Amino acid sequence: MAGQSQTGTGKTAAFLIAGFTRLLQAREPRPGPRMLIIAPTRELVVQIEADARLLGRHTGLRILSVYGGIDYAKQRDELRAGCDMLVGTPGRLIDYLKQNVWSPRKVEVLVIDEADRMFDMGFIADLRFILRRLPPPERRQSFLFSATLSFRVLELTWEFMNNPTQITIAPQQKTVETAIQLLYHVSREEKFNLLLGLLKREGGSRILIFTNTREAARRLEDRLGRNGWEARALTGDVDQKKRLRILNDFKEGKLPVLVATDVASRGLHIEGVSHVINWDLPQDAWDYVHRIGRTARMGASGKAISLVDEATALLLEPIERFITQKIPVGWAEDDLFLPEIKPTAEERRRYAEERRQRLAARGGPHRGGPPRGGPPRSH
Repeated sequence: MAGQSQTGTGKTAAFLIAGFTRLLQAREPRPGPRMLIIAPTRELVVQIEADARLLGRHTGLRILSVYGGIDYAKQRDELRAGCDMLVGTPGRLIDYLKQNVWSPRKVEVLVIDEADRMFDMGFIADLRFILRRLPPPERRQSFLFSATLSFRVLELTWEFMNNPTQITIAPQQKTVETAIQLLYHVSREEKFNLLLGLLKREGGSRILIFTNTREAARRLEDRLGRNGWEARALTGDVDQKKRLRILNDFKEGKLPVLVATDVASRGLHIEGVSHVINWDLPQDAWDYVHRIGRTARMGASGKAISLVDEATALLLEPIERFITQKIPVGWAEDDLFLPEIKPTAEERRRYAEERRQRLAARGGPHRGGPPRGGPPRSH
């Protein structure tokens, strides 16, 4: 089956229930992973594993996940001991596969989640490497899910699946109906002052703020903290233990504000997010859909607010054309702009030094040469 669906529609539960049903009906269970779930990001792998453990807690099936950023040897030893269901990112799965830690030859159920993201993140060669080592399509049950069933995604299904049925869920509704959308046009200089006013006025239990770059996320974390808001940045270069701790605090309500880049927008499944705020409009319209899909999940209410400045104003029209609707524009009264507590000279020096060290750790802002097409991309 190849499915196109929005975030928050319950597709994870759908493929887990189908997979558990098949595994539990087997008369003579075979050793080795019998269900393989491949996802593009660590966050998504962690979430799928958590859902699988919750749903399958009384089945007696062993569920494991493998992904980068945590103890390599520990994961390897646990995988070598065997499991019934294996969830992983392509790179880590291949690492252990090449070491003969696990074998895909006994897989009865295959799930490829966020297939379009596999292409976007450059994982398609790794994915094909794994798929070519599975049992033939007619001997396994296969599921593929994607935000879009583009030609390249469908080509993957034709190559590795057995005459798959295509299912599309609510293709006309690209954004969540229960999410109230609103945007404010604001200058770059007054943007943070407006954000402070909105946070104070809107309240909310869990507020998720999206930026386009890691530097912007870290700077926003710093500025919010200095102005009385407990916030943490979730970016691609945060080590896995810290990432899990941040996500857990946010899920439990201990952390009111989470600042994230788009690497987290596909993998986050957190109930009760009251507000999503786009500090920057995303460059890709689908990312806008996925961002605001973090709130108003499974029919709950929520609010998505976008702050549009002169740097991202040209991105608004393509987004509205893609979602086939105009986003309502809010009017910010003067009292909504709150004063910012500015950093001290010492804090500015510290921030500049930390930024210099991060750039040096990545090989410098331009890898030792002249600029080539702008700043480094955020992941």
